[in-house]
Amino acid sequence: MSSLESESSALNTQHSTLKFNRLGLLGGSFNPIHNGHLTIASLVREKLQLDRVVFIPTGDPPHKRNGSLAPAPARLEMVRLAIAGSPYFEVSDIEVKRTGKSYSIDTVRELQNRYSPSTGLFFIIGLDAFLDFPDWKEPRALLNACRFVVVPRPGHSFRSLVRLSLLPSLDPRVLDNLDAGSLARLDIPIPSGPGIICLPLPPCPISSSAIRQEIRGGATPANLLPPPVESYILRHSLYQEDRYRTHI
Repeated sequence: MSSLESESSALNTQHSTLKFNRLGLLGGSFNPIHNGHLTIASLVREKLQLDRVVFIPTGDPPHKRNGSLAPAPARLEMVRLAIAGSPYFEVSDIEVKRTGKSYSIDTVRELQNRYSPSTGLFFIIGLDAFLDFPDWKEPRALLNACRFVVVPRPGHSFRSLVRLSLLPSLDPRVLDNLDAGSLARLDIPIPSGPGIICLPLPPCPISSSAIRQEIRGGATPANLLPPPVESYILRHSLYQEDRYRTHI
């Protein structure tokens, strides 16, 4: 077992002994993880002064078709390779190890049990995914359990948040300022919950689906992947068959 694998194993079994004040959670299929994911994690960590950001690759996400993802162990390993050497990033196999469908509320509740009660959880999510948040399992319980950090996605505007019934009434003009970049941050209070933070970071133009398409076409995505991840994909011939398409 490598030193990184040993460290990850220790983290998975000793979370209850670790005490962080502010812990970021970044989940996703990471199919594959790319430089955009790392940039977002770094910017959010710096702006919100988080102690760590935990990357959580999905196991069997309910919103993905069966067979649409590269194998979970491969996606987990690519995340490990991508974050190796960063003292502020960790990877968790909590969802990969879970049997059956993997829901965010189950993950958050398990992490709350593993970490110190004083640890604040910051759930980092793209605006596109957050707009579908009302359809998630137990969305109100999630809002009560952790603080959400919503970051931009190409083709989506913060103004769209006015239609989310789970949120308090929002001033469209303030949301327009977020979209225009003239407002650096918006805190949305949630009754009985820690609230929501909207951060108008530069939208990430990189997409995993576009990377997979390039690889299937025989190209090597230039400057989009951490070099160890690119080598892993080529070595294991990932994303060269139709079964890895996610149809998004």
